[in-house]
Amino acid sequence: MNIVCLDMEGVLVPEIWIAFAEETGIPELKKTTRDEPDYDKLMNYRIGILKEHNLGLKEIKETISKIDVMPGAKEFLDELRSITQVIILSDTFEQFASPLMEKLGWPTIFCNTLEVAENGEITGFKMRCEKSKLTTVKALQSIGYDTIASGDSFNDLGMIQASKAGFLFKSTDKIKADYPDIPAFEEYGDLLEAIKKAL
Repeated sequence: MNIVCLDMEGVLVPEIWIAFAEETGIPELKKTTRDEPDYDKLMNYRIGILKEHNLGLKEIKETISKIDVMPGAKEFLDELRSITQVIILSDTFEQFASPLMEKLGWPTIFCNTLEVAENGEITGFKMRCEKSKLTTVKALQSIGYDTIASGDSFNDLGMIQASKAGFLFKSTDKIKADYPDIPAFEEYGDLLEAIKKAL
């Protein structure tokens, strides 16, 4: 019994924080898990910048409403879901993911949640569990599933390496160079074929 675990941002949809950085003209918000492996540190850094600029959930949601999924992502996901179970494992937040899941046809997503004050200020965040992607993959394996995983960033490496098969997708040159043993793809068709072979 197989289950495919996919990262969301950078794999199926553009990076939300990069889009928001471009929208607001705040380059510091372009930093993602591709640059900073420590997610807590990254999120606290982002929350500090939002506070400094008096920006909250409303402004981020306005940007998200303009983001479209990556070309070919929905078709890839639809085909994949027709042949096997798929879960999106993301370090994003429920408040961000919902409009994007709608555009992808409501696949299952496991993600985190933001702590938001009544005035819309993001005051903190609650992670679903520690090392959420790796922990989830191990939990799925403990109930009888073989996992196949794909992602693009440092925080995807744990689930990729712990799975029966794992692939980098649209990753950085540095990550690809540091992990030459992980097959890396740029096109959905190639990733789909690799997953099919692993099933």
